[in-house]
Amino acid sequence: MTRISRTDLNFEREPMTTPFGFKGGFISEAWQSVARLSSEDGRSAVGLGVQGVLWSDSDVFSSGSEAAGNAAMLLLTSSALHEVRRIEFTSPIDLLDAILPIVHARGREITGRARLRKTFALNALVPVDCAAWRLAAMSGSSFQNLTPDFARPALQSRQHSVVSVPAVGYGMAVEEVRALVDDGFFVLKVKVGSDPQQDGDQEKMLAWDCDRMSGIHAAVESARPAGSPTKRVLYYLDANGRYDGIDRVYRLLDHLSAIGALDRTILLEEPFAEQNRTEVGDLPIRVVADESAHTDSDVIDRIDLGYGAIALKPAAKTLSMSFRMAAAAYDRRVPCFCADLTVNPSLVDWNKIFAAHLEPLPDLGLTILETNGFQNYGNWKKMVAWHAYPEAGWIWPREGLFHLDDSFFSSSGGMFAALPHYEALVRA
Repeated sequence: MTRISRTDLNFEREPMTTPFGFKGGFISEAWQSVARLSSEDGRSAVGLGVQGVLWSDSDVFSSGSEAAGNAAMLLLTSSALHEVRRIEFTSPIDLLDAILPIVHARGREITGRARLRKTFALNALVPVDCAAWRLAAMSGSSFQNLTPDFARPALQSRQHSVVSVPAVGYGMAVEEVRALVDDGFFVLKVKVGSDPQQDGDQEKMLAWDCDRMSGIHAAVESARPAGSPTKRVLYYLDANGRYDGIDRVYRLLDHLSAIGALDRTILLEEPFAEQNRTEVGDLPIRVVADESAHTDSDVIDRIDLGYGAIALKPAAKTLSMSFRMAAAAYDRRVPCFCADLTVNPSLVDWNKIFAAHLEPLPDLGLTILETNGFQNYGNWKKMVAWHAYPEAGWIWPREGLFHLDDSFFSSSGGMFAALPHYEALVRA
């Protein structure tokens, strides 16, 4: 049993180069939270998190200033750390089970929102969960050794190539999209669901999305990326729950078909808000659950509604919950992949090691990892220097792929290694 005797918390504000637009809004910075857990037996470990208020609960984001939303999430992390000191636990998963209901309830109080999304609480718990896993790994365990028995069948692969998927936000110029393709990227995560005049008009949103896809497709249609198994650029659309009904989704897909882009569109993520229980199994595209799948029970529910893939986010919903979600999807033969939260380089590899152990997407023959921090952080190269292995060959993608050698797997992508910069922020 582990008992925590002391906790510490700090954060850094990392600015975006330009506002990053998705989910009908824009973020200008991301708060990097750092938590330390110190146990009664003298062990101590640091965990990292990146706060995604707009992603995890857009109502909290839009109810006040960007800084106010970030402050609310940081306060919730602080509250969670106080709670951790009251609990004995045998594994990080046990710890998450014990504190998640308490933290979610506390989050409702802090934000004043009775219907606070559980993802907001999970996002606030990432540095706590991360520290708990790093504490558990202090004996020298690897990712594979620490994978719970129930999740091992879902994470038995070892992929030496993982597709690096950049994000195309609302404000990215078509010329910049083409530049990504020229750099070798061949799967693009395109954010749709814009609110172009900030009036909530769904028809204007659909028109904007159609025009956006026409422009992007015209710019990259002729490209033949060397790393792509199809030698074409492929699209992964992320609607972030912005569509109000299936008819409008069909109209979007009809437009993609008309411009010759539908057969290149491999994924459509979260077309509807989570309370919209429309069946999606008849859509001519694999539909992905992300924000609507907070927990493993939500994964089962979304699969029952016809969702054909699950986006896992160890760096956004905790590693503990991601193990459970991966197992639930695997039991139902639904593929998973990993997606980003505009996280820092160290947490990119927290996601990457997880992604590398998943089975490939059936439509692609490769597993994918969305990561967009290199596009959006003003200080990305400096943040890479804070990684445990900043010179490793698997830090940067080549021809749209992360190439993972034996050192990546033997070091678990650096997920349990020392992080001096972050440790200094919470030095006791």
